[in-house]
Amino acid sequence: MSSNTRHEASLDPAVDWADGLAAFLMEQQGVEAVLLDRDGRKVSVATLGKVDEEVLKVRLERVLRELDVQFGGKHLPSFSLPRSGEVVFGVRKMPGDGLLLEKPSCPTAPRLWKWREFQWPEAEKIEEQSREEWQTLAIQAGICGVALVAGWLLQKTLPMAWPSVVLFVISLVAGGWDAAKESWEKVRKGQLDIHFLMLCVALGAMSIGAWTEGALLLFLFSTSGALEHYALHRTHREINALTKAAPRQARVLLANGRTEERLVSELKIGDLLSLRPDELFAVDGTVMEGESAADESNLTGESVPVGKGKGEQVYSGTLNLWGSLTVRVDKFASQSSLQKIIALIENAQHLRAPSERFTDRFGTRYTWLVLGLTTLMFFVWWLGFKLPPFVNAGEVSSAFYRAMTLLVVMSPCALALSIPSAILAAIAWGARHGILFRGGAAIEKLAEVDVVCMDKTGTLTEGELRVTKVESFPSGREVEVGEIAFALDSRSNHPISRAIGAYGKAQDLNLQEVVDFQRITGAGLRGVVGGKVCYVGRRELMANGDFSKWVKELPETPLGFSEVWVLSPEVLGRILLLDTIREDSKRVLQELKAEGLRTVMLTGDRAGAAEEIARELGLDEVRAGLRPEDKVKAVEEFTKQGRKVAMVGDGVNDAPSLAAAYVSVAMGARGSDAALEQSDVVLMKDDIGRLVTARDLSLRARAVIRQNLAIALGAIAIASVASLGGWLHLTAGVIAHEGSTVVVCLNSLRLLLPLRK
Repeated sequence: MSSNTRHEASLDPAVDWADGLAAFLMEQQGVEAVLLDRDGRKVSVATLGKVDEEVLKVRLERVLRELDVQFGGKHLPSFSLPRSGEVVFGVRKMPGDGLLLEKPSCPTAPRLWKWREFQWPEAEKIEEQSREEWQTLAIQAGICGVALVAGWLLQKTLPMAWPSVVLFVISLVAGGWDAAKESWEKVRKGQLDIHFLMLCVALGAMSIGAWTEGALLLFLFSTSGALEHYALHRTHREINALTKAAPRQARVLLANGRTEERLVSELKIGDLLSLRPDELFAVDGTVMEGESAADESNLTGESVPVGKGKGEQVYSGTLNLWGSLTVRVDKFASQSSLQKIIALIENAQHLRAPSERFTDRFGTRYTWLVLGLTTLMFFVWWLGFKLPPFVNAGEVSSAFYRAMTLLVVMSPCALALSIPSAILAAIAWGARHGILFRGGAAIEKLAEVDVVCMDKTGTLTEGELRVTKVESFPSGREVEVGEIAFALDSRSNHPISRAIGAYGKAQDLNLQEVVDFQRITGAGLRGVVGGKVCYVGRRELMANGDFSKWVKELPETPLGFSEVWVLSPEVLGRILLLDTIREDSKRVLQELKAEGLRTVMLTGDRAGAAEEIARELGLDEVRAGLRPEDKVKAVEEFTKQGRKVAMVGDGVNDAPSLAAAYVSVAMGARGSDAALEQSDVVLMKDDIGRLVTARDLSLRARAVIRQNLAIALGAIAIASVASLGGWLHLTAGVIAHEGSTVVVCLNSLRLLLPLRK
């Protein structure tokens, strides 16, 4: 980036992107302003004078692709562009989700601007471009390798030098083409990078007749570049697999009974959609009519169909399997579950891991150190050790030859690729298996936790109550108790009422008519059933009136159960309900404890129920009766003890404690927006078992990163010592250095393979 557009560095990706757009405006001659229209997926560019439209389109598209990667192609970040050197840019928020960025100019200049409109690059195009990029690099590396081998064989068999030189030149051009393009862009801005170093070495090798070594260097370098772009393409492919699941249009039911096709982006909350079998749900909504099942595997990774009936929730991008449904729109398309997931994955690519940021800072300084040391050693070998400066003398290598060898072995190619290649591969594997990491930091940090705090309801338990027993006092009138509760609770949507309703349908109980229905705040329900005034609710309903004499004689609530009392003039009874423990909860907790992690339940439920579940699951500690602020205090208490806490939750009340944790894990892509916003890791399916899978992947990724760093730094250290001692030839140095780069990339790609216990 040119000096007049650079401003203070920030880890905020919004500022990073703004800096990039500012650079685009300053460097692109004739471009005066950019208007971004996110809703319409369009961008307009204001130009002044003649411009090359094709070049403009290519460079602008590159900037837009970066924006899609950083912000999920959805909403623009909130930022204000600061002063860039002596230049102050104008930033204006436009109607909808738009933004106008202008160069400073005189007030009359906008009248002369010519606006040009471009379409935003679609996800399919981004995936196709990433595929073309890695395949092009692979082809170039292949040509480089074939020409290298052919040139080496000709050199050994034919006395004439020029045929082998031609093949070596072809090899060098093919292997160095991409590096030359990258270097030219950086050199124009006054920057040097690894590509520049590799080209310097290759040109230096050519100048002293070391054709084989120069071509081998660029072959291995281009091969490692192709492998890195392949890992990036795999991540784009996983994102696009979700994006393709989002339908473009929906069939809207009109008031006159007819339907019309409408763009998904134009749907409003409350619209009714008509869904046929084998059609995708366009947005998140509620089934109003019909019965069917949905394939939600693209969101959760689980292929088992999920039944859908009246009142059931459906999610965008999932497949309606066999029934016709009428669905009410509950969320705008941009707020749907699928779009949130896509945004999480896309953002993850741009959020760097802590170790990656370290190597970035280290790598820049290291590059200048290598250039300085190489130059110094050239003069030391030439003037100090009296070696010939440029031409080898028999078995004695020249100072320049040794300097080229040192430059090769000390270049940080493998070091630069060691972490990002592993992070990209881990994100791609997780996305394919229903585990979303919001960046490299989440992958690294999950492996470091030593305390796992979990909410109870919806995390360790299913979060859906079920009726386990109906009692009457005196016994023998259980059916009557059940029918009264079934009648009153059919008028309520409370979780307990839904459980009793499901029980009544399963037992084929008689659904009696209810009149004069009332809700008693904080206590229960009242209504006239069968001509008699009846109540359903908490034990406190019996504190007054004729039933108060029974209170002392009634049994206590069993541990772990919820109870609902049924009162009528002729019968007294209760219904016991249980929140089912998730099938995998016990196994997951055992595996976490086997790895040395402390497991803690943080719940707002009453102590008796929480302690009963904790005993059954084998938790190390349980803290019950907690409000949201109490959960935060518990997390902070562990943190002050020097522990690294992972908090697992799914509800709005879990969001504060998720934010306070070292690593936050949200249960299910259908969890609350607040929980998802605060999460570092999202387990797409409501399956606690994926917590173990996520941690295993995190541990594996951390191990691969450490292996990569050991390989990269080890190769540099050993080869550098050998080069300084004059014991290493350029060919061996190229193999050692670029070989380690290829090994690092291949080692990272192992993360795309299935996990093995």
